[in-house]
Amino acid sequence: MTAGRAGKLTRRIGVPTAAILAFAVAIPATASALTVRGSVKQVHITGAVPGEALRLLDRGGKRIDTRFAGSLGGSVFRRVNPGKGYRVRAADGSLSAKVNVLSGKPAPKSTKLYDQVLPPGGYGYLTTRDGTQLAISVRLPGPADEGPYPTLIEYAGYGYANPAGPEAGISQLVNTLEYAVVDVNMRGTGCSGGAFDYFERLQSLDGYDVIETVARQPWVKNNRVGMVGVSYGGISQLFVGSTNPPRLAGITPLSVIDNTATTLYPGGILNTGFALEWAKDRVDDSKPASPTQGQGWAWNRIQNGDATCEANQVLHTEAVDLLGRIERNSTYRPKVADPLSPATFVGRIKAPVFMACQFNDEQTGGHCPNLADRFRGTKRQWFTFTNGLHTDSLDPATFVRWFDFMEIYVAREKPELPAFVKAAAPLVFQTIMGVNGVQLPDDPIQEQPTFEAAKSAFEKLPRVRILFDNGAGAAPNAPVPGFGRTFKRFPIPSTKAKSWFFGENGSLRNKPPKRGGTDLFLWDKEARPADNFTGTDTGSGDLWTASPSYDWQQPPAGTAVSYLTPPLTRDTGIIGAGALHAWIKASVPDVDLQVTVSEVRPDGKETYVQSGWLRTSMRKLDKRKSTLLEPVLSLRAEDAAKLPKKRFARVVVPLYYQGHAYRAGSRIRVMITAPSGDQPIWTFAETVPAGDANVTVSFSPKRQSRLILPLIPKFNAPTLLPACPALRGEPCRNYP
Repeated sequence: MTAGRAGKLTRRIGVPTAAILAFAVAIPATASALTVRGSVKQVHITGAVPGEALRLLDRGGKRIDTRFAGSLGGSVFRRVNPGKGYRVRAADGSLSAKVNVLSGKPAPKSTKLYDQVLPPGGYGYLTTRDGTQLAISVRLPGPADEGPYPTLIEYAGYGYANPAGPEAGISQLVNTLEYAVVDVNMRGTGCSGGAFDYFERLQSLDGYDVIETVARQPWVKNNRVGMVGVSYGGISQLFVGSTNPPRLAGITPLSVIDNTATTLYPGGILNTGFALEWAKDRVDDSKPASPTQGQGWAWNRIQNGDATCEANQVLHTEAVDLLGRIERNSTYRPKVADPLSPATFVGRIKAPVFMACQFNDEQTGGHCPNLADRFRGTKRQWFTFTNGLHTDSLDPATFVRWFDFMEIYVAREKPELPAFVKAAAPLVFQTIMGVNGVQLPDDPIQEQPTFEAAKSAFEKLPRVRILFDNGAGAAPNAPVPGFGRTFKRFPIPSTKAKSWFFGENGSLRNKPPKRGGTDLFLWDKEARPADNFTGTDTGSGDLWTASPSYDWQQPPAGTAVSYLTPPLTRDTGIIGAGALHAWIKASVPDVDLQVTVSEVRPDGKETYVQSGWLRTSMRKLDKRKSTLLEPVLSLRAEDAAKLPKKRFARVVVPLYYQGHAYRAGSRIRVMITAPSGDQPIWTFAETVPAGDANVTVSFSPKRQSRLILPLIPKFNAPTLLPACPALRGEPCRNYP
């Protein structure tokens, strides 16, 4: 470890702990054992008898709601209107003191809460505006008295605050870059107090409080902090960033979603693989810590005498039923879905943004680029998109630019990677991705002579960078792109909607067919593999290696329809979403479809590119949001419609995003099948129909079935056709 960053220490005086708690805690007015606390549109109760009936009263004494205390004596009243004078009546008739329920406004009336003193390294607790204590671990890159250090927040519901090291966190990596990291467990998880609810407003406001409190610590450089994290820790940045804490210097969301539904219900079909299993893990993580449930590190702390952690478990019994919510909201309900959809609120973010995502992300999926044109609150925004897996947001080329961003906006220093970090890069990428010999590329920003010059050069970079052929720039499947392209914005302004029309004998042509025809396939979900990956998980040793154990199979004969272009006469660059427009008829009133786009190469190999999904009863488009290249399904329950009997109906299957260079001589293939078999660890166990079905696809001059992709004009790839397999996240198989 190199010496810490030099700088003047400015110590702040913290308010007494009692004063912090008095900010939102009401002292019971009677001999009742209840402790009642007003929160953000909620009222929290502890100290009740398990099963006790608790009644929430408004300021006039009118009963609003009744709840029963959980097994540890806690309860949470939710969806309470902001206001003063709420009370809780216990089962014995006693009344609590009056408490105030807060609104969801980001900025509190007083900032005294943020004068808390946090540990200058090590484990501790941070108190939020409603008195809830969040577990934190302060991880400094050196002694506190050698600071202050540029500081980043890593915030999620995993075991981030675990003193032994964060679960699925990257603070150890960031510490090597000489940044302090404060790892925070969301409320209702681990040793944090409160009750868990998936990305409720209160979690975002907790993040606001964390930012403002940490930024005031004497070991924090510039008294401003950034946010860092991959996946869960990246998604949380979008929620917290939308509250615009004044001392937030920038966010760096990596491998994130644009909308909960595009991962959980692609095309209206429940993803019973990764998405549902992830939700089940969050349910278990939010339970009170014990030897058999909750987060194990929290149970260990309780056994070792952490009384705060133990007390904080009381409201964990009151976590929202996440699995029940998933079942109840299989269709689009704006009041439920929009607050959980970053696409609806990232436009409020004012802080600088650096975001990186992968088109073939096996966990969050390939829909993140949908966010790129929605960050309207800041001009300081940069995006990197590439083919690849969940960890490829830390690929060398992306890592270097991510580091530059943090140095400029958080550290406010000239970017300069420590020499030992460059030397250790091969070991880092071997650990993260299971790939040997990977080096960091040279970086022109770091070659600038001063901070001002580096900042100016960085801010002149185009907003959007697409890295093509990730996996083909060095040894096969190493996280190095073959080449890149930059653009001013996304979607790419020069994009054209290119149509290839279905025709006879499985052809895909530039013009509509002169004669009509039909193709029939058997919809048989049992014939489709659950997914195309044979490993046990997505950790090191399986998918995240130089040789993933893909099992991407051709569909059994008769279980798919397939259409193929003639050999391309020139390189063809496709960047964006696109869709399949098809006329279909089925033997059942509703059927789930999967569309697969691939590149059939001159060497007889086939490379996977992207997929799309649709439950045909949910085929209605939202005309206000849809474009030809980016159709948006309504997914509203009232818009559901069965397929007509014995007649063809037009369906549009939106594709997920791609950034792919189809080489001259290759052919573009599109297939329609039952779901599964394409995306690793995405599975669809609850598809319709329950049994087999016949599906007929029609094409004619009047019923034009076609594939529409976003074409980049005058595109030329400067590199040769990659080896197969080589591309990260894009398996290869023999064709046909």
